[in-house]
Amino acid sequence: MNDPVPNRPLLVLIAGPYLSGTDGDPARIAANLARLEALALPVWERGHLALIGEWLALPIIHAAGGRSHGDAVFKAYQYPVAQRLLQRCDAVLRLPGASTGADQDVATARALGLPVYFDVDELPRLAA
Repeated sequence: MNDPVPNRPLLVLIAGPYLSGTDGDPARIAANLARLEALALPVWERGHLALIGEWLALPIIHAAGGRSHGDAVFKAYQYPVAQRLLQRCDAVLRLPGASTGADQDVATARALGLPVYFDVDELPRLAA
């Protein structure tokens, strides 16, 4: 799908495993987040701006009293924040790996008519 405003930077949600495959291990969760964050610069270098749902969800979860990954408060806000965020995004970059949340992000993006990319090199490159 083409962006409706050519040569405009896209707001790209990077979606991939966060809790998946970690068994709740904080070090493995941090490694998953680092893997997501590692794509922020390559997205920038193609002329766009990256967002990761956890950057917005975690402060909300903490303010609502969430104490651990996967607790009831976490579950009440994690996916809904991403769903609301997608209403403002222009595209999704889906990283490999099993992830219920990332799969939901892709489904929502497609329902909204947003492009879904599976490699940063698929993002259109904007002129500097």
